[in-house]
Amino acid sequence: MNAHAQWIAYCGLTRKEIVRWLRIWQQTIIPPALTAALYFLIFGSFIGHRIGLVEGLSYMTFIAPGLVMMSVITNSYANVTSSFFGARIVSRNFEEILVSPMPAWLIIAGFCSGGITRGVLTGIITYLVASCFAGWHLVDPILTIVALLLCSTLFALAGMLNGLFARKFDDTAVFVTFVLTPLIYLGGVFYSVNELGGIWRTLSHFNPIYYLISFFRESMLGIDTGNAWLLVGIILIFTIVLFVLVHAMIVKGIRVRN
Repeated sequence: MNAHAQWIAYCGLTRKEIVRWLRIWQQTIIPPALTAALYFLIFGSFIGHRIGLVEGLSYMTFIAPGLVMMSVITNSYANVTSSFFGARIVSRNFEEILVSPMPAWLIIAGFCSGGITRGVLTGIITYLVASCFAGWHLVDPILTIVALLLCSTLFALAGMLNGLFARKFDDTAVFVTFVLTPLIYLGGVFYSVNELGGIWRTLSHFNPIYYLISFFRESMLGIDTGNAWLLVGIILIFTIVLFVLVHAMIVKGIRVRN
């Protein structure tokens, strides 16, 4: 395929993915906003005043970046997992994509772009909800955009990997229940890892989501983590590893060819 044909193929696949979740916007766009509002109402308003300041900020302000990140992660991940699993197992139209001249990297880019778009959009919506409760806090807009894109890309790839390994629909929920959700809640969304002691603080540094939350907090609130671009490098490494793994599986036909 020449560059023009690749661009057309990419746009077509991306458009299909975006239209798929836009059709059910009541299930894909509205719930993240309601969930964020409930978190702010319960944790921020009812509990936050008892906790006081965290890292020199009000508790409601402190948890805002974590909730934005949580929305980005869950939506970009879930979108690609459900879409790719459906194409591979349910409708089996992924076999038609495989016999096309589209290279593997273009297939990955098309599927992931739909999840990235949804993740970024829900992240922006969650931020707007957060601004209603905690006020406007955006110290570095450029760094925040970078954080949104990196986070959504990383978990779109993770969702595609889960979609590759899943043999039945229940398998798509196993990773979310037993791995992703614990990592999110133990990554410092609702508390400062700096306040932990001993082994728990050490273990937190092995949690990749901890670096995402720290990156979001530095870009949105200006909380110094030491080196923001070091966090970018760590996240990029995770992203590249996932891309290489997914690409290798598709090229070799693992879990995609009968």
